[in-house]
Amino acid sequence: MATSRRGLLIGGAVVALGTIGYLNAPQARPHKPRKAGAIDYAGAQWVAAASANWRMADRPDDYAVDRVVIHVVQGSFDSALKTFEDPENRAAAHYVVRKDGHIAQTVREMDVAFHSGNRKYNERSVGIEHEGFVEEASSFTDAMYASSARLTAAICARYRIAVDRTHIIGHVEVPGTDHTDPGPYWDWPRYLSLVGAAGRA
Repeated sequence: MATSRRGLLIGGAVVALGTIGYLNAPQARPHKPRKAGAIDYAGAQWVAAASANWRMADRPDDYAVDRVVIHVVQGSFDSALKTFEDPENRAAAHYVVRKDGHIAQTVREMDVAFHSGNRKYNERSVGIEHEGFVEEASSFTDAMYASSARLTAAICARYRIAVDRTHIIGHVEVPGTDHTDPGPYWDWPRYLSLVGAAGRA
């Protein structure tokens, strides 16, 4: 999400870069009905992001979903949720994963969350935030890896996304951003192995 050790740095120009044009995007047809509090991943806690932090869509009908973007909060689970609930931040991911493996969903997968700082990547991806700090290896617990991997496996199965490093990427790999997450301590081989195993199971 951000590069500072001191907390969530979502506001300002970095986020604005990814949200230009969203609020005035034309809609060709009515959107599918929404049910309040509905979730896309069984067991997730619903904590709605402010409507300014995402854009209604009907994915994958209007935008093909072919990426999962892995983020690190640079803060706590609760601070991420509070940030996503604040309309002034103009940023939210679809999911937030806590160190103990608990998952909150803040934006429906059918909708476009403003999480990556790149409009096209937002439209084509599901964003998953993880509690912790990029420079602290202890942020990434066994429970977090396992829970996040099951979530990613479910997303990949739903949209037929390949389980590889081309389609499951870090925020640092999104073009046009200055973010560093998930950082050097995120164990990509372990994570992809867990995602693959969860998918086979």
